[in-house]
Amino acid sequence: MTTGAPTSPSTPRPRRSRLRRYLPLGIVAWLVLEVWLLTRVAGAAGGPTVFLLLVAGVVAGSVIIKRAGRRAFQNLNEALQRGGSPARGGGNGLLMLGGLLLMIPGLVSDVAGLLLLLPPVQKAVSRWTERTLDRRLRRTAPGSLGDAFQQARMHRPDGKVVQGEVIREDPAEPSGQRPPLTR
Repeated sequence: MTTGAPTSPSTPRPRRSRLRRYLPLGIVAWLVLEVWLLTRVAGAAGGPTVFLLLVAGVVAGSVIIKRAGRRAFQNLNEALQRGGSPARGGGNGLLMLGGLLLMIPGLVSDVAGLLLLLPPVQKAVSRWTERTLDRRLRRTAPGSLGDAFQQARMHRPDGKVVQGEVIREDPAEPSGQRPPLTR
């Protein structure tokens, strides 16, 4: 089906980032490693032991997420009562990520989740994340967020960008009686 708009046959495809290229492969490798490790531990220690380890991970992860969420909510309430903004960081996000990794079935994710619960590891991951984010934000052009707003525009088939805004006109409320309710 054609739209009648001319298309250029030599339009280059945008390059995929390394993350988009290797993330599916990394996820598959992680899943294979998790299954292999679970079968090895089940062979050595027995199936019920592995099942209890997985259940303990889910319970511990849910408790950690609940406490981190409660702490974040308390920090927000205290900051709002003081009239300021909440304290930056605090490690609640990394605690929640550690709890989530504990809840995911698997021993590798459990070890990663337990590592994220350690304060020195939290500080190191937090510093690395801030540096990486700061570096990427400096690389983008000032006043833009890369391609974040590209999706908000509508493109016509001829390539022109149509920008506009949506105005919703609410009908005036009827100033009379409403029809009777029937059963």
